[in-house]
Amino acid sequence: MRSRASEVPKTPDATRVSDASAWPPPGQWCLYLIECANGAWYAGITNHLQRRYDAHAAGRGARFTRANPPRLLIGWRAFSDRSSASRAEAAIKRLPRERKAAYLVQADHGHASATEPAVEP
Repeated sequence: MRSRASEVPKTPDATRVSDASAWPPPGQWCLYLIECANGAWYAGITNHLQRRYDAHAAGRGARFTRANPPRLLIGWRAFSDRSSASRAEAAIKRLPRERKAAYLVQADHGHASATEPAVEP
């Protein structure tokens, strides 16, 4: 996971974004979290994070981010394939905000195995 907050020129609608050198390589499936202008967090998956974030920022992304533009890329976590990323997305959407952030931080501290977050009933 990368979560450095700095300006990226290609995303004028966003106030802070991860450093461009910290983007995952194109083709790498990842789960990402965006903080939107209304304060809500949006989770999604993609295999080209920089292009997808730029689409969200330009109003061409998901319906939710068209109405609530991204303010910050909170972070991302790499997965080996789309299936794993999709399962993690479904699971992380059921977690409270603190656990979502902890899941991404956990990946940044040496626990970067691409497993789904634990969801308690």
